[in-house]
Amino acid sequence: MTTPDRVITIGAWCLENGHRALLKLTGGRFPKRILGMTPLELHTTGRRSGQRRSTMLTAPICEPDRVVLIASKGGHTNHPDWYRNLVANPSIELTINHVTKPFTARTATPAEKSELWPRVVAAYRGYEGYQRNTERDIPVVICTPATSA
Repeated sequence: MTTPDRVITIGAWCLENGHRALLKLTGGRFPKRILGMTPLELHTTGRRSGQRRSTMLTAPICEPDRVVLIASKGGHTNHPDWYRNLVANPSIELTINHVTKPFTARTATPAEKSELWPRVVAAYRGYEGYQRNTERDIPVVICTPATSA
């Protein structure tokens, strides 16, 4: 049985806004980990508006030279807006532990995804269920620190 998109959308809104409220109430001290993953704020440029957009996410893989994000949207039929924004403009910023830095984002190749997916699922088993819930291939996004030209 699949979870309806409407339920996923409501759940995602609650998680996003609950996370923001918790950070505000605790002065950013909590949460440091969510379900074994690193919480972060992703800043993208709107693909149509050109305006800065921010969303709270968790990273199943967060290393000094690479942060991996999963565009699951909880198994929703459609890709999340943040993913469509970074595909249109891969210059992003990530805020991790109160530090905002520029990154470049790209969708993992099928080979990279097959290599990363076991680590992703080991960090959070829910991603397996999200993939079963949707017919779309859930993108894995690799973010690397931006280099100065």
